[in-house]
This record gives sequence, C-alpha cells and structure tokens, in this order.
Amino acid sequence: MRAYVLHPDLKSDPGRRLPELRLAEAVALAAALPDLEVAGAEVVRLPRATPATLFGSGKVADLGERLTALDVGLVLVDGPVSPVQQRNLEKEWGVKLLDRTGLILEIFADRARTREGVLQVELAALSYQRTRLVRAWTHLERQRGGFGFVGGPGETQIEADRRAIDDEVVKLRRQLDRVVRTRELHRAARRKVPFPIVALVGYTNAGKSTLFNRMTGAEVLAKDMLFATLDPTMRGVTLPSGRKVILSDTVGFISDLPTQLVAAFRATLEEVLEADLIVHVRDISHPETAEQAADVAEILTSLGVAEDVARIEVWNKLDLVPEGEARAALLAEARRREGVFAVSALTGEGLPALFDAMSDALSEPRTARTLTLPFADGRRRAWLHDTGLVTAEVETDRGWRIEVLWTARQERRFREMAG
Repeated sequence: MRAYVLHPDLKSDPGRRLPELRLAEAVALAAALPDLEVAGAEVVRLPRATPATLFGSGKVADLGERLTALDVGLVLVDGPVSPVQQRNLEKEWGVKLLDRTGLILEIFADRARTREGVLQVELAALSYQRTRLVRAWTHLERQRGGFGFVGGPGETQIEADRRAIDDEVVKLRRQLDRVVRTRELHRAARRKVPFPIVALVGYTNAGKSTLFNRMTGAEVLAKDMLFATLDPTMRGVTLPSGRKVILSDTVGFISDLPTQLVAAFRATLEEVLEADLIVHVRDISHPETAEQAADVAEILTSLGVAEDVARIEVWNKLDLVPEGEARAALLAEARRREGVFAVSALTGEGLPALFDAMSDALSEPRTARTLTLPFADGRRRAWLHDTGLVTAEVETDRGWRIEVLWTARQERRFREMAG
C-alpha cells in the first residue's frame, strides 16, 4: 500500500521541535510497517487546527489532488487527530487515515511476539478504538429495540459496541494479570540469583539491540528501524572482568508515546525498576540527541525509577560521526563527563572502557549487619531472602535475628519498606 505522511506544524505548540526532524521520524515510523511504501511526505504549517478537518478547506482540497495523483491509499498524520476529523478526512480523500497513536499501535501489533506483548497491544488497541467509535458509526441516532420487559427504546448501537469492548477489556486484563504474575515469579527467582541486573534503555533506534547482541552473542532483531525491539529480552552475560550479570534489552522510548501504550506496556518497562544498573544508550549522531535524552529521562521518572540507581550514559553510533573537529570535540566532552562513554556498538570502538565501567558501577561496597525482626514483619524478612541478602538466620522468642550483607542502596530500600 502507498502511504503519504503529514506532520502538522502547529504554531500554538510550545514544545515543538524542528518540524523537518519530526517529519523524518514519522517517515521512519511508517517505514517500520511491512508492505508499506511511502509515496511522499510534507510538513503542513498550521496557525491553528480546524475542528472539523484539522487542515483548512484549501489545504484539504490541495492534498486531495496530490493523494489522487500519487495513488495513495493510506495517510499518516504525525499528531493527534480527533474521531470527527478522521471520519471527515477519510470521506473527503477516499483513503484510510491513521494518526500517530494509530500508527504506533499498528507497529506494536506487528512486532509483539511474547504472550504478554500481544495482550498488551490488544488492550491498548481496544482502549484506542473505544474513543473512536464515532468514526465507525455514522448512524448513532439508530437504536436497538429492547426486549419489551421494561419498555423504552433500548440501547443505542454505540452503547452496545462500547459494552462489547469493555467486556473484551475485562477478559484481556484477566489474561494479562496471569501472565504478569508468571513474570513476577520469574523476577522473584532472579532476585535469588546473586547476579545484578543491567537494563539497556534509550530512545527507539538508539542501538540498544546492537549493543545487546555485541555483549551477549544473541540474535535479537537489530535493524536501523524504529521499534525493532518490542518484547523484553534477558540474557546472562560475563563481562571481561569476570563479573556475571543479567542483561535486559527493553522497548525503545519515543516522544509523545500514546497514553494507552504507556499504561499497557508498564509491566514490560517495569523490568527497569528491578535493575541494579541502568545503561542509557543514546544515538549521538542524531541532530536531536539531547531532546531524545530528555524524553528518556522523563519516562524513567514517570516509571518511578529511583534516583540512586547507578547509571551510565552511552553515546552510541560513533561510527556515524565523521572524522574531524566535531568528532574530536565529542570524544573530549565524553572524557570530561563522569559516567559517559562514546562507543560504536556496530564496530566495537570504545566498548572495553564501557564494560570496565559497568563492572566498577556494580562493585558497590557491602556491609554486614545484624537485624532483629518481629514475627509480624514477615514481608521485609521475605524481601531479604528473595533478594539474596541473608547470610544467616536464627529464630528467637521475640522474632528473627538475621545476618545480612548488603549495599547502601539495598539498605535504603529495606528501611523504606518499613513505612
């Protein structure tokens, strides 16, 4: 199918980035869908959005002629489109239309592989569809007749459809709860293994999967494509220092991620909450790498990732930065900053220093402590055992006397649980 990509550049948007770069990202999103040919793309500058059609009538007519000439069957609008706007534009242009949320949902539906990933995508899609029933039903004044028990006209078609979607959402949530419980059992088992967890995070297409493959020898899908990785992948890795870690590759972050997907993929992203070290991978060759890094930091904060979790920043794709003054300045800047490493996951440049830093970051000093917990404090006792911190335990008349060996961060977590 031939597609045309539009990025509405609203002057009223205070946080807008360079529209040409936003359009390029939207085109890359479109290219991530199989069997889709991008026939053209453009930035549409708007002083304000038109309620009925988003674009003004003249622009709608102009675009309609272009879409017909290019034989376009799908229009992708990089931004929010209301159900009414979508219905009107589809009718006017004779094409299918997807907004940014719909496009990302399509990509996620195509890429999800694990049971949890598939369920989360279905749940997000249903939440999205529920808000857009007005597009599907143009006969909302029609009503289904009631059974005649209490009189009255019965429920409208749209109410029936909403109820059907709500029933399906309840069923999906039940299935997802079972899958999430299984994942939690796996996490609890991992906590008992004395290996720290390292989570790779970053903006989509920053090169996380390439770095993951380089470190693990795995064959995770690694392409120059947005959202190449959707399902979390974990592998045991031995760093050059001999330290064993569990490495987690996570779904890439993106600006303006649809709210339905933030909620639906929270369980997947919660792998990051278990991490002992977060490695933030940045595409340092991208012109908006600083803005992408800010988006990642914002999402990590929204997930509730603690500030005291050790972090390393990786300036990846060094192979795409041409030789010269700019590259030399970038390398010098990385050396000046603590915890920042310029690398190329593709060629291996800079990786030995990164791996050494990862080992050092995980080598927190541990302190022995003796704790006395009352029998009523079984939750914290279970946490100590699950996390693998207990070296000895004796039951007394007043409770448990427990010997632990922990880091300062683990001690803080334990103290916070008392609240």
